[in-house]
Amino acid sequence: MKNQCVNPFLPSWEYIPDGEPHVFDGRVYVYGSHDRAGGWVFCLNDYVCWSAPVDDLSDWRYEGIIYKKTNDPLNTDGHMCLYAPDVSCGPDGRYYLYYVLDKVNIVSVAVCDYPAGQYEFYGYVRYPDGTRLGEREGDEPQFDPGVLTEGDITYMYTGFCGHGDKSRSGCMATVLEKDMLTIKEEPKIIIPGNCYGEGTGFEKHEYFEAASIRKVNDLYYLIYSATPMTELCYAVSKYPTHGFTYGGVIVSNCDLYIDTYKPAKKHAYMLGNNHGSIAMIKDKWYIFYHRMSNGTWFSRQACMEEIKVTAEGEIPQVEMTSLGGNGKPLAGQGEYPAYIACNLYHEENDDYFPRVTQDGGDGDTDLAYITGITDGCVVGFKYFDFKGLKKITIFTRGYNRGTFEIYLTPNGECCGTIPIVSSNVWKEFSTAVTIPDGVSGLYFKYKSESENGASVRVVRFE
Repeated sequence: MKNQCVNPFLPSWEYIPDGEPHVFDGRVYVYGSHDRAGGWVFCLNDYVCWSAPVDDLSDWRYEGIIYKKTNDPLNTDGHMCLYAPDVSCGPDGRYYLYYVLDKVNIVSVAVCDYPAGQYEFYGYVRYPDGTRLGEREGDEPQFDPGVLTEGDITYMYTGFCGHGDKSRSGCMATVLEKDMLTIKEEPKIIIPGNCYGEGTGFEKHEYFEAASIRKVNDLYYLIYSATPMTELCYAVSKYPTHGFTYGGVIVSNCDLYIDTYKPAKKHAYMLGNNHGSIAMIKDKWYIFYHRMSNGTWFSRQACMEEIKVTAEGEIPQVEMTSLGGNGKPLAGQGEYPAYIACNLYHEENDDYFPRVTQDGGDGDTDLAYITGITDGCVVGFKYFDFKGLKKITIFTRGYNRGTFEIYLTPNGECCGTIPIVSSNVWKEFSTAVTIPDGVSGLYFKYKSESENGASVRVVRFE
């Protein structure tokens, strides 16, 4: 894996969902929520930041804790969680962190002189009379702020629209003054929520949460999580506070709608909520999003995929891969951790999924692995560039006996089989294979002789 970027692109023990990528001074910084291994709710940990040089997306650096939940005056005892944040460089050259605590309806702001330094509490977004946005009569609750600064003003996008909740109208755009706090133009609904989509062009892809704003050439792109929750969609306008039209789906964290290797509605990974955004890194565009792990929604991991923005301004949907920001297929030789599998599903049961997990608790740095692989489960990787591959080895453990069948596509011909037996420790099992040179996926289908599940930690190519 040396000098290659994979998905998830951060260490397997790190859980950063809701990724907001920004390029500052030659580095890409990823801000997000901070889940906990084995967490029981969302966003239990303090904000941390990771960054990488724009010319090497395999070299992610831990920047440390940048803001603690107890830094907010409303949360000195830490009883609230820090929900999804965003960062913008203000007119004064300082960096402003916008966020919402999980039990209030207002937007907090922190500030720092550097992209990943120690942020200090700054204030709350407020009306000119000092009333905090979200607390005036008639205000809708604030949630998931996304921000974009142009000149002396900042555009802020917020909102959450639960299914069937008519009190939530949609995504709101609010314009802020030069001080990054005071409202210059009051909130306007720019994308309808799920109760108000009929006749708008957003039907079935109405706004749910996770607003994020980017400017591409002369157009404004609002990336958001739509009604199905698993997908990140985009809306586009010539203007920052009105005129948005539905664009399409950029990525789904269960590959919903992708029909190249499965039926379009088949879930190829454990479905869950989604949140992220796009960034141009050097000369390529990427979408950042998250996947579920540990069999819950509360330990989510950061992923990224290369995307295209067409000359017409469209962003075609991309499939989930194991590639991260690698820019080309992974080398089809050496060892890879199994947790980079981009497809984990059951062939027949659409309610059961193998899962990525780790031994130990939060902060333990042991390598993650895939567990819960029962009869009929599929573990898929995309893509490898194979050259002269003769042997495949997997490292497994568990009270199980069965066979892993190897395929280049889920519905292709079997290329080999790896029988396994029960083991309390990680044990190697291998098979000789004849796989043609070239780029392809790699899928393992498990045929079990018992009801227990197997675990896989490492895949080796020789």
